[in-house]
Amino acid sequence: MAETIITYKPNQRHELGFFKTWMVMAENIVKSKELIWQLFKRDFFASYKKSFIGITWMFLAPIMGIVSWVFLKKTGILHPGDVGIPYPAYVLIGTSIWGLFMGFYGSARATLSAGSSLVMQVNYPHEALLFKQTAQHLAAFLITFAMNIVVLLIFKVIPSWGIILFPVVALPLFFLGAGIGLVLSMVSVVAVDINKVVTMGLGLLMWITPVIYSDNVKSPIVQILIKWNPLTYLVCSARDVIIYGRLYSPPGYFICTGLSLLVFMIAWRLFYVSEGKVIERMV
Repeated sequence: MAETIITYKPNQRHELGFFKTWMVMAENIVKSKELIWQLFKRDFFASYKKSFIGITWMFLAPIMGIVSWVFLKKTGILHPGDVGIPYPAYVLIGTSIWGLFMGFYGSARATLSAGSSLVMQVNYPHEALLFKQTAQHLAAFLITFAMNIVVLLIFKVIPSWGIILFPVVALPLFFLGAGIGLVLSMVSVVAVDINKVVTMGLGLLMWITPVIYSDNVKSPIVQILIKWNPLTYLVCSARDVIIYGRLYSPPGYFICTGLSLLVFMIAWRLFYVSEGKVIERMV
């Protein structure tokens, strides 16, 4: 069997063209599929081994979220407006999809830190860690998603046939969340404070996204913020395709999808050409 000789040159990744970078990284992901699978199995089940109730947390967390939002609504603290379906079902779907976005962001942000021991010792395509982290998050989300469907049926809300399009409609959430997270995975190595600021900012962004309330609000300022918030179109479209079988706002959705894809592609290339320098700072 012939040996493969790999030649390394200074700044050789910078010499790759913009599109060539994506092709190389995609090829690396395909070649690393077995590694991704093994790391996924190890980390997914290990995360619940030391927990008293284990995987049950996946069910309890969204239920407790529903209880808290419904309590705020019943006490008059929260005025969500007319959301079209029973409020517990509405808030569960909305917060679950928001959690999907934040999970994509968190998975990408932890791309290097989650595999730091391997990064330092083993030579392999580190972009594989992004997909391992993402697969781990998606596995947890699938359980939550199944519970969402059950809750809808309990409240006599029949999901639309458009639910089959949910993976495609939700894909821009991955592009945007992973794009931001990849940049933060590099920046956080040298500036931890920026990581914290962005994470807190994204948490605050939920309050100007119609996740727990209707988009028909009285405040003109909030209406403007909702209108110019790209996550309004991405999160709400993912929710509406389940309930109504339609996009929240097709023009806004497709514009934000294009921007999200652009953010991801730029971040992916930055990650590829910069990871060597970043890893040096991790030593």
